[in-house]
Amino acid sequence: MTGLPCSVLLIALGAVGVFVAVVVATGNQKGESNPAGYAGLVFMLLLGALGVFLFIANWANRRARILVDATGLWVENGKHRNIIPWQGLAGVGLYWSRFGRSQKVQSQKVYSLELFPTGPIDRDDPVLWTLVRDEEPLHPELPRLRYRLPFPTPCRQELVSAVQRYVPHIWLGESERAEGHVGRPDVKGHRQRTQGRTP
Repeated sequence: MTGLPCSVLLIALGAVGVFVAVVVATGNQKGESNPAGYAGLVFMLLLGALGVFLFIANWANRRARILVDATGLWVENGKHRNIIPWQGLAGVGLYWSRFGRSQKVQSQKVYSLELFPTGPIDRDDPVLWTLVRDEEPLHPELPRLRYRLPFPTPCRQELVSAVQRYVPHIWLGESERAEGHVGRPDVKGHRQRTQGRTP
């Protein structure tokens, strides 16, 4: 709900930048142009481009939902829905890492829910494949393959409380990870395994 308005604001700043660029290019600006003005103009154009990118990403995920109940964690992408059942998990934990250079601001953290299965994972499930990560586990008894579900900071307490309410016996706690811990799904491997057929 906040991503779309923020991206629209960035696009508006970029549009102002385009307008100013046109005014400068046609020579209709008041006063002399200076390097600081050009730097500000480039910055506004970059913000606009970032806004377009964020808008596309947020619009594509506008129907995505996460639901937690006694059965498991449901993930819905707008077209498909699948569940990660609690009974098939060896552990659930919370990873977080710093975002940017600030070490003090709470909102400058990136969170993900880590779900460690007891059995094999379908790496190419239509809904869950983007959540699959292959990394060294925190404990040797946990599997390398797991589901990593990134989520917004404001949802942290609600999601953690829901998980602890249903499966306190497999809760692994919180762990700080290196910056950029969320990573990316294995798009190349997914395309090779599915011959490019992505639902």
